[in-house]
Amino acid sequence: GDLSHLVAIIILLLKIWKTRSCAGISGKSQALFALVFCTRYLDLFFSFISLYNTSMKIIYISCSIGTCYLIFMKFKPTYDSNHDTFRVEFLLGPCVILALVLNHSFTVTEILWTFSIYLEAGAILPQLFMMSKTGEAETITSHYLFMLGMYRGLYILNWIYRYHTESFFDPIAVVAGIVQTVLYIDFFYLYVTKVLKGKSLVLPC
Repeated sequence: GDLSHLVAIIILLLKIWKTRSCAGISGKSQALFALVFCTRYLDLFFSFISLYNTSMKIIYISCSIGTCYLIFMKFKPTYDSNHDTFRVEFLLGPCVILALVLNHSFTVTEILWTFSIYLEAGAILPQLFMMSKTGEAETITSHYLFMLGMYRGLYILNWIYRYHTESFFDPIAVVAGIVQTVLYIDFFYLYVTKVLKGKSLVLPC
């Protein structure tokens, strides 16, 4: 799962850097992902699990902030803000409320972690909304979304494995993960039937 996520991030960064353009990329989705990682990994300052764990957290935070820098500053003239019009407040509001009401413990770090789990489930919505408005997606952007969806799907398989082997079950993470995966279903279908066959990915407007 982590590898798929990392590949997705690398694909996106390479796409922006090589084309010198962020056309077709939702800046709002990337800003939401940056917020997800910054609120989820605050434990970097007071907890150490392993070198791998710490390294991945730093990579996720750095890459998400770096992506936002490329979109909103370095290549801002290529950013299509006219189509990136999803109302993120309708996503942020419910996530804040859910994090305050449904959490494992009422502490600042736990509430922020829970908020990040809920927010990640819908962070891709601005990107999908943008694609539905433009009616199409570049192949490289499609690869990015596919790897991002695969990352979440693999995590669901991991949760099933851990439930059977360790009796581990986190309802907040599992439900949010399922919701996130469901959002990708239509895209997965189009990806398999179009992109993998060398056709352009055209969405219904």
